[in-house]
Amino acid sequence: MRVKVVPGASRDALAGWLGDALKIRVRAPAERGKANAAVEKIVAEALGVPSTCARIVGGKTSARKTLDVAGLSQADVYQRLSKPPG
Repeated sequence: MRVKVVPGASRDALAGWLGDALKIRVRAPAERGKANAAVEKIVAEALGVPSTCARIVGGKTSARKTLDVAGLSQADVYQRLSKPPG
């Protein structure tokens, strides 16, 4: 799953879909992996899976990242996060 991360936001939130990427706002700063850890936790909570199941696998130092969710298909992820078809 592709995500667009906005670190240093006023609150942690799933901000919606930007094309094929989920925009995620996190309070954590973009330093020493703090924002990445926050993204993994927020996505896992939103999907109802343990936090160890959501892992960033690409783009660790970029605002655009690739996230892998163990135990769920891409269709399950999109359904749980209410991604519109298309």
